[in-house]
Amino acid sequence: MKPVTICCLVVWCFCFAVYGTHKFLHSSPHFHDWKKLYFVYHWPVTVCKMIENDCDNPPMYWTIHGLWADKAEDCNKSWHFNVTEIKDLLVDMRQYWPDVLHTNRTKFWKHEWDKHGTCVATLKSLNSQKKYFSKALELYEKLDLNSYLFKLGIKPGGNYYQLSTIQEALTSVYNVTPKIQCLSPEQGEEVQTIGQIKFCFTKDFTLRNCTESEVYSYAAHENMLFGTEDLSVCNDTLTNYPSHV
Repeated sequence: MKPVTICCLVVWCFCFAVYGTHKFLHSSPHFHDWKKLYFVYHWPVTVCKMIENDCDNPPMYWTIHGLWADKAEDCNKSWHFNVTEIKDLLVDMRQYWPDVLHTNRTKFWKHEWDKHGTCVATLKSLNSQKKYFSKALELYEKLDLNSYLFKLGIKPGGNYYQLSTIQEALTSVYNVTPKIQCLSPEQGEEVQTIGQIKFCFTKDFTLRNCTESEVYSYAAHENMLFGTEDLSVCNDTLTNYPSHV
């Protein structure tokens, strides 16, 4: 073998070793260890309240933000979102998982798949786009947050609620403690605004308590894209549940 050929072969092997390892570490779901799932609702009125755009007439019911692993993100960048794989889910997706901030609805779903779906796909029950979005819709229906809040007398409008009242009401229904996030009071105000509710699940989709003080830092990047970066764990104080932006 000619010296030039040998040299090229050595260089190629070296590049493959470095690049191939890097690609595997950043694309393989198995590299990202996670322990539990977050099923995340957000209140569209509050999302619109935080963003100055043409977000008019948001849905007056809690909608899906996403289904997330607790400690993983962007696990397989080569597994691209394909809306045709969920074409038979689109009617429910548009109703229960709308993007109130962007006219291109699929942008939201693509983001959730790229960032979170590719991570939770380590579970057999979530190892395809169809399974991932179907399971999120199933959990939305199972938790039935909108109906329970209404039955508990917690309704959007002019009334303020003590945060502990909402927390205790939800715990009485689900027998676990969810994480409630709020928009902090604006300057000169004393009332926070409810924005997001997170339910925690084990990997076999059993509800469990959300006991951590804060979600891991990757969620902040998630929130920045969809206008909820200013949300934080609510204080036990008066809480606004707004009915319009």
